[in-house]
Amino acid sequence: LHLSIIAHTPPPPPPSPATPPDNLPGPTAYFKISNVVLPKSISNHGTSTGHIPELILNNFTTRLGRRAGRFLGSLFPHDPEVRGRQVVTFHNQRDYVFVRHHRYVFKAGASPPGTRAGESSEGGSRSSRTRAALQELGPRFSLKMRWMLEGGFDTKYGEYEWFHKRKEQDSTRRTFHM
Repeated sequence: LHLSIIAHTPPPPPPSPATPPDNLPGPTAYFKISNVVLPKSISNHGTSTGHIPELILNNFTTRLGRRAGRFLGSLFPHDPEVRGRQVVTFHNQRDYVFVRHHRYVFKAGASPPGTRAGESSEGGSRSSRTRAALQELGPRFSLKMRWMLEGGFDTKYGEYEWFHKRKEQDSTRRTFHM
């Protein structure tokens, strides 16, 4: 007696933009987002252009922090358009990542604080000084990483690189992981 099983599997459907592919290299991370302020709620906000922003990754010093910083940096193309003068800042402080989007503007002829209108602290004339100013474009928000998986999105069988354990890791306010 022999048993033969023939299984016909149809080809998989083409991926849609809503479903993430599961074979991408690199980690998968899950963040809690909080303190969201939309651009229309920010006073004197600017409008974002289509330029690719520069990135500032600040205070990602631990092993996990460097991994998370590279993960967040990979969300943007690596060839910023400096002509647009836009910058996105990821600032890590006390395991929270604060995200801000700004445009920097150069202003000529501004005197530094603490000097009079006609004098300059560096010895140059007032009209030759150039200062930088920031204009927030928004949105601004805070991120708290809950877990990071090695490889693709597989929460059931995937290998967790890091998992936030509330009871153990939040018992002291002096220890930070990112």
